Amino acid sequence: MERQTRQRDALLEAFTLAGRPLTAQEAHQLASKTVRRIGIGTVYRNLRTFVDEALLTPVDLPGEALRYELAGKDHHHHFQCRECDRVFDVAGCSSALHKGVPKGFRVDAHEVVLYGACARCA
Repeated sequence: MERQTRQRDALLEAFTLAGRPLTAQEAHQLASKTVRRIGIGTVYRNLRTFVDEALLTPVDLPGEALRYELAGKDHHHHFQCRECDRVFDVAGCSSALHKGVPKGFRVDAHEVVLYGACARCA
C-alpha cells in the first residue's frame, strides 16, 4: 500500500466526484483544482498504483485513450459522447445479447459501447 498523499487523495476524489470514467488528462485537470502543482507523471504513476491496488479499473474503448473508473461496480457498459468525448456508465446489461450467439458457442465476456450525444451536448 502506498502512503497517503494529497495528490492521491485529490485523484481519488476526482473519480468520486466525476462519477464516470476519466482519462489521465481529465483526472489531472480535476485533481489540479485541489493540488495546483500535481504533475502528469504523478497522475500516471498513481493511476497504475490504483489499478494494482484494485481501487480503479481500466476502461479500454476501441481507438481511444485508456480511461479509468472506480473499481467494484457491478457489470455495466459505457456511452461515449461524440460531441464532448466524455464517457459515461450505462447501468445493467440485457440478457438478449446472448440470444444471437451461434449454437454450440459459449460466451464468457462481452463489452458494449453506445455512441451518441450526452444530455449536455444533445
